[in-house]
Amino acid sequence: MSLTALFSDIFARQDNWLARLDPRMKLGAAAAGLAGVLLSGHAAFPIGVSLLCLTATVAVGVPTRQVALRLAGPMTMVGTAVTLRWWLDAGSLQSGAALISRVLGGVSIVLLLTAVTPAHRIFHALRALGMPRGWVEMALLMYRYTFTLLDMVADLTAAQKVRLGYADIRRGWTSAGMVAGTVVLRSVDQAVRAHEAMQVRGYRGEMPFGPMPTPGWRDWLALAGALVLLLGLYCVLEWRLA
Repeated sequence: MSLTALFSDIFARQDNWLARLDPRMKLGAAAAGLAGVLLSGHAAFPIGVSLLCLTATVAVGVPTRQVALRLAGPMTMVGTAVTLRWWLDAGSLQSGAALISRVLGGVSIVLLLTAVTPAHRIFHALRALGMPRGWVEMALLMYRYTFTLLDMVADLTAAQKVRLGYADIRRGWTSAGMVAGTVVLRSVDQAVRAHEAMQVRGYRGEMPFGPMPTPGWRDWLALAGALVLLLGLYCVLEWRLA
């Protein structure tokens, strides 16, 4: 599976009842879930949230293999950090488990949100909720050109493999460094070209964002149901374990 396919929001364009909900309501539910995960004092609530979100993500049509691949990166990083902390600072296993569960819960919430909401609708909703225009425009451009750079990385890596650039560890490190440097230089060139192209198309410092439709009663009902579910889960798993 290519990096572009792995991080694409193609599954968010499917038609299901979660995808049809107002993105502002989904952002509100995601924010509440993230707040609960961060405030949790035990691993139980984040794990419960992650199970709910991962089950819903698979239920809306995202392949299990892709879910596992998207989780692999952040979980590997936090696992490495916890291991180093335990080895160097003699940290407790309980604190390490709590950190891993929080990361898993947070990533699962974001994964479900992006699985049922296309990226452009998320950015539109963020702007409608009051996020500064410059931040939203920057996020849009970063998201757009991330895939261009990922395709570039894939092409450069394939060309190096043909030339036996990864035949041994030393060559592999050298080839990886060349790819990283090339991508940095190309990203600067791409930024200049993108800005010039936007100016030719009439960009004068602001991207237009149209109004969003008023949320319907189904949207408000879904938000209320999500908040009640999160609050009930928090009460059961946090307060009873306190």
